[in-house]
Amino acid sequence: MLIGVPTEIKVSEYRVGLTPASVGELKAHGHDIIVQSGAGDGIGMANSDYESAGASISPDAAGIFAKADMIVKVKEPQPSERAMLRPDQILFTYLHLAPDVAQTDDLIKSGATCIAYETVTSNAGSLPLLAPMSEVAGRLSIQAGAYYLEKAHGGHGILIGGVPGVDPAKVVVLGGGVVGAHAIHIALGMGADVWVLDRNVDQLRRLWQQFDRALNTVYSTRDAISHHLARADLVIGGVLIPGAAAPKLITRELLKTMKKGSVIVDVCIDQGGCAETSHATTHDEPTYVVDGVVHYCVANMPGAVPKTSTHALNNVTLPFTLALADKGWRQALHDDPHLGNGLNIWNGKITCEPVAKALGRPYTPLEEALGT
Repeated sequence: MLIGVPTEIKVSEYRVGLTPASVGELKAHGHDIIVQSGAGDGIGMANSDYESAGASISPDAAGIFAKADMIVKVKEPQPSERAMLRPDQILFTYLHLAPDVAQTDDLIKSGATCIAYETVTSNAGSLPLLAPMSEVAGRLSIQAGAYYLEKAHGGHGILIGGVPGVDPAKVVVLGGGVVGAHAIHIALGMGADVWVLDRNVDQLRRLWQQFDRALNTVYSTRDAISHHLARADLVIGGVLIPGAAAPKLITRELLKTMKKGSVIVDVCIDQGGCAETSHATTHDEPTYVVDGVVHYCVANMPGAVPKTSTHALNNVTLPFTLALADKGWRQALHDDPHLGNGLNIWNGKITCEPVAKALGRPYTPLEEALGT
């Protein structure tokens, strides 16, 4: 199979779909790889590194999309990229379609087989290809939040860990999953007063056992969210419904009760965000203010640390990329139902039920795509 790796063109995105090490593994399986010139610059990997691993270099994306059987990316294809997709082509990347009608329509029109990292599952019920980026984003959320709590950056001027004799910042984490757990880890390490809200009591119990009494755990209700938002200095939005739009836990009315100069870091913005006032931002212009509350809603947070993120992502995507290349997409999905859950669009049809529901579109079961 010929596998293509274009340079990511989303604003301030420096990750790359395959590292030279991953290229070497694919090459050892008998596959050919074509990488766009400069695709690895953001992680310090030159064209020569890819050539040494066995890849050929294309001067532009058009050559890759025209030739490759499978496109391996990081972020969702941008409009110019979607226009180059073909019906006989596999696209393997993050898609986050639930809040993105334009992308969904373009991918349907392309006829390509589109497999999304974020809906691939595991035997444990987790999302293994989303997890490493959630880990990175969870940790970055506290780093970003601490920065924007500074008065010079729009916050009300509180040190996240306080000092002896002065209270630390109150950090409220909405959702105790992977994002939440890693945000909690960093926030507690910085000395914050940390509260996590979740509706899964077993998850709250696991977090309480992991972090001991330093962490405050709260069962999430509307009243609890209202109570803690009004007292929060920093709010981390880490809720996730796999494949579906994020629930709007922070309403416009609740926002008005928050402290002026407090900060929301809406990590789930890829799925539409958990605040009614959230909209996607970029690393170039990461924040905006609504009702005195700073909103940080960067849709590709892990892109800020591309070396860490790219290697972490390749660690988990490579086995699936190999399966798709070795077997072809239909056999690979037939053999592995968890990879099958990653199929979002096939033959102009939506094959991920949460995406179809979120967009109000018809749903086509995976079995039809696999011919079973």
